[in-house]
Amino acid sequence: MSTTSTSPLPGKPDAPQQAGERVQAASAKPVTWKTPVLLTALGIVAFIFFGLMGPNQTARFGLSSSGDFFQLPALEVPAFLGGIILSVLMLGLAGYAVYLKTKDQAAPRWVPVTFIVLFVAAFLIWVVGGARTPSISLAGLIAGSVTLAVPLVFGSLSGVLCERVGVVNIAIEGQLLGGAFTAALVASMTRSPFLGLLAAAVAGAVVSMVLALFSIKYLVNQIIVGVVLNVLVSGLTGFLFNTVMQADKATFNSPDQLPIIDIPVLSSIPVIGPILFKQSVVGYLMYIAVIVVWVGLFKTKWGLRVRAVGEHPQAADTMGIKVNTTRFWNVTLGGAIAGIGGSFFTLVAIDSFTEEISGGRGFIALAALIFGRWNPIGAFFASLLFGFADNLQSIVTIIGTPVPSQFMAMLPYLVTVLAVAGLVGRSRPPAASGIPYVKG
Repeated sequence: MSTTSTSPLPGKPDAPQQAGERVQAASAKPVTWKTPVLLTALGIVAFIFFGLMGPNQTARFGLSSSGDFFQLPALEVPAFLGGIILSVLMLGLAGYAVYLKTKDQAAPRWVPVTFIVLFVAAFLIWVVGGARTPSISLAGLIAGSVTLAVPLVFGSLSGVLCERVGVVNIAIEGQLLGGAFTAALVASMTRSPFLGLLAAAVAGAVVSMVLALFSIKYLVNQIIVGVVLNVLVSGLTGFLFNTVMQADKATFNSPDQLPIIDIPVLSSIPVIGPILFKQSVVGYLMYIAVIVVWVGLFKTKWGLRVRAVGEHPQAADTMGIKVNTTRFWNVTLGGAIAGIGGSFFTLVAIDSFTEEISGGRGFIALAALIFGRWNPIGAFFASLLFGFADNLQSIVTIIGTPVPSQFMAMLPYLVTVLAVAGLVGRSRPPAASGIPYVKG
């Protein structure tokens, strides 16, 4: 009995391979000019302002403080020469991105990331070099940036947990604000900041439960529910602040502060010591939360189920995963994390609650989520960048920079716009994000 050979003819691909290639070619997205053009424009701006128009002073950056375990020499950089060199490097990276685009290749992620680092360094040299007192403590700038980034990190982690399961969380601002208010109220009444911290998590979870209830069960548009919750929490906390807290500040708005935990010796290491080993309870919880959320999402069965629900809920349902139940509890967990971030405002940063104390940081956290590509680690570093921009605008005002104060005040939001515009490339959210799931 003869058999028919199914092997392809020599030199000719088989039909399945051809079909696969056609599908792959159809699914491949064209490389856009967005990143090369944006890098080129920013590189030219840097060359003109940070280089050609750069100051002639020497910018001095202190790397150690008086209490450090050992002292590091200050870093001194000629502002004009440093600006020229860094801007030329940026133009080189932009040129490389343009060259890759002519070859129909996307720029690797390290190109825009390196560009951002160089741009920030050049901007810092330009600002400090042109100040009346061209010297700042770089260690203090970084430590302060991490501190200001704490609520942003918690807020962005909340967004990661929600969007990874398919729910857009616009209500981060309301969760932060609700956590801040509840932490101040409970800590003041009980004289225990730790109970205030726990209450903040509960408050954030309650706000998220409302978001989950209306968006998952009643299929209300998730964006609209988030916006309404922000306005509702803002109005409610403002009303209670004026009618309750203001009436008896000693009883309802004078919380004790969470202690700063200073780990001996390690906290005295220059630069990294105050960042890693001299933090409040909320600061240490921030690092723990980033690690736990990352491990949970990418290294556990729970995380696999969560990501399956966010990418393809129908397939997850077929495999026996309760899609809407998973979404509900993930959104609730995200709210609790954001509430803990809100407690930072009243239990660490200042010792009382004020109206709109969150100051729009929930929306910046949302931008950090996008900038970090829906990844806990990426969101963490994006939040640090926004915290750096926020802290820098305060420090350069003190040292007397010629840059207008209005520009420095808008710096964190300018960074936010550039991030959302896709400076680090195309960001793809989970496929089912924002899409309600109806079984059957």
